[in-house]
Amino acid sequence: MTQRLEIGDKAPDFALPAAGGGSVSLAELREGAEKGVIVYFYPAASTPGCTKEACDFRDSLASLQAAGYAVVGVSPDPVAKLDRFAGEESLTFPLAADEDHATLEAYGAWGEKQNYGRTYTGVIRSTVVVAPDGTVSQALYNVRATGHVARVRKLLGLD
Repeated sequence: MTQRLEIGDKAPDFALPAAGGGSVSLAELREGAEKGVIVYFYPAASTPGCTKEACDFRDSLASLQAAGYAVVGVSPDPVAKLDRFAGEESLTFPLAADEDHATLEAYGAWGEKQNYGRTYTGVIRSTVVVAPDGTVSQALYNVRATGHVARVRKLLGLD
């Protein structure tokens, strides 16, 4: 079982290939975000739950950015799939490809899951808010896609 992060832990740094070319790193995102970085981990681009969650982040992005937060989505999908997903859903925040699961594992977002009675290893839908100093200010695991962004906004005192 992958160790989950707790509030106050040092967030693992990462630099991953991103949709649209180039890469995205936690260090760069932290530099540009006054209040912190919302790192959310999702199982697969273009699936119903992940699309709902991504579109909720997209629709909330302007107010999250105005409040000083950056957003990045991380999944094990290859960059080409993330490119399609970002284009189809008009996603304007970075999507990072973690094909070897190293970042997912470092954040405790990769592990054993149960679905319809079967157990398998995969992405545990999670969100970690990283403060400007690099520590974890919120860590949410096994979240539901629907209503999740509203819950994050409430935790951050935005709603």
